[in-house]
Amino acid sequence: MMTFKQLEALYWIGQLGGFAAAAHKLNTSQSAVSKRVHELEMLFDTALFDRSQRTARLTEKGEEMFVLARRLLQQRDAAVEQFGKPEVIERRLRLGVTELTAMTWLPRLVGLVQQHYPKVTLEPDVDGSLPLRDKLLADELDLIVVPDAFGDARIPGTTIGQVESAWMCKPGALSSSGSVRLHELARHRMLVQGQASGTGRLYDTWMKALGVVPADAIVVSNLIALTGLTVSGLGVSYLPRQCLQPLIAAGMLAVLDVRPPLPPVPYVAMHKGEHRSALTASIVMLAQSCCDFTRIFQAMPEDAPVA
Repeated sequence: MMTFKQLEALYWIGQLGGFAAAAHKLNTSQSAVSKRVHELEMLFDTALFDRSQRTARLTEKGEEMFVLARRLLQQRDAAVEQFGKPEVIERRLRLGVTELTAMTWLPRLVGLVQQHYPKVTLEPDVDGSLPLRDKLLADELDLIVVPDAFGDARIPGTTIGQVESAWMCKPGALSSSGSVRLHELARHRMLVQGQASGTGRLYDTWMKALGVVPADAIVVSNLIALTGLTVSGLGVSYLPRQCLQPLIAAGMLAVLDVRPPLPPVPYVAMHKGEHRSALTASIVMLAQSCCDFTRIFQAMPEDAPVA
């Protein structure tokens, strides 16, 4: 009889590309993984892997079994999540977040997940919004938290919060002491986040709708680097206002009064439509409860278990 352990072995070999990687993922030995695959092959009297290759390559029947294994394992996980108690749900959930989330409230979310689902392990992946979306579509991530910059029916989103941004520069870098029109600001060098960033995509679209095109723009994909370059006086940039308040108070950054002001950036939790589960829905709700972009390096809840 076919078992879930056999299906897990085949699935993770196919997903990760090798027996050793699958064994590491399943916390077992490579020989145990090989034995489970061999049992499947004996059960159906067919080869599932092409052993003439140096890498673990699925045969045509192996590809069919891989698709079946993925579906059955998803159904198993959904059943456990729906009918099991939170403390017995044991699985890994691959969570993609942007740099700003990682710098602010991600530790609080990890702590809440540990409280409510002690046997669930979050595997955070910090990247730009566009790469995270692509990983989600490729089934390399289960859930992502990104700016609401993608209209895609395949990955429905749930609003969890928003970020207030402001134009900033090194104090004294701009001569104007009053308000500045966005068209005037665009004559200065702008440090922007580019199309790989959800925030960058949203603000690029917003400025183009106003007929504003920066005369001199430098794309900086990393938020910490963007902040550092702004502090150094390289140009003006849009940055999250509240969490950078300590740098503003210390006189390292100045907030510019620009008209019209920057709109807030909504953040959403997104998952593939067919992958919705009780656990995913619960973690989205936990994200909504602790989403806070106003402070950097927030601590985990005091009563969260420590590894």
